[in-house]
Amino acid sequence: MTIHAERLREAGLPELTPVIARQGHRLLFATVSGAHLYGFPSDDSDVDVRGVHLLPLPELIGLREGEETQTRMWEQDGLELDLVTHDLLKFARLMLRRNGYVLEQLLSPLVVHTSGVHAQLVDLAPGVVTHRHAHHYRGFARTQWELYEKTGELKPLLYTFRVLLTGIHLMRTGTVEAHLPTLLDLQAAPGYVRDLIRDKAHAEHGLAMDLDPRRVRADVEALQAALDEAEQASRLPAEPTAYDALHDLVVRTRLAAA
Repeated sequence: MTIHAERLREAGLPELTPVIARQGHRLLFATVSGAHLYGFPSDDSDVDVRGVHLLPLPELIGLREGEETQTRMWEQDGLELDLVTHDLLKFARLMLRRNGYVLEQLLSPLVVHTSGVHAQLVDLAPGVVTHRHAHHYRGFARTQWELYEKTGELKPLLYTFRVLLTGIHLMRTGTVEAHLPTLLDLQAAPGYVRDLIRDKAHAEHGLAMDLDPRRVRADVEALQAALDEAEQASRLPAEPTAYDALHDLVVRTRLAAA
């Protein structure tokens, strides 16, 4: 069993080879994202598979344009599976924006399918990280916090803590860490977050129980302030440095497939 297959098995994920077989174009990589990557899946969590495909040249220059983004959803053994892939060019453009999602997908250790191009994209990832990525995590945390206040559900509260801690870690170290239990080992965070992870394992849309709203709000505000401070102190560049290298990779990959 490969190390990739072993990690998928340890994460409690089903056989996903049939999932990627549904992608009609050449697949450059596919990884698992969502709650399984973040370390707080429930028994009934969706399986989110994300990746990159390569459109053939005729679908780029001809009248019949291929899909830059392809989405497939279906059920397998009672689980809802969700496969979303972007064409390589679109994914490269997303990497050059302050988009934490695509970096988390690219660098996910839960690898379903890989290739040489995937490895090259991973090598280039540090060259697209900037201190502006703090904006992504700040905005996502705000959205999830508002959803938690509206619904009282565990899921958006865990997302709030996860994205704030991921953003702080990225600003301080330049590395992407999306796994919440690991982040709790690396940074100071409220002790009850581990209890929330345990509670969510039993119910995808369960409510956050027995929490003092004032304490939770204070803890979230403290992490928001820590993210602001980490951004201001960050030595990360303001703009990506890997633009030319990504351009070359896209061109070389497309020409090799023509």
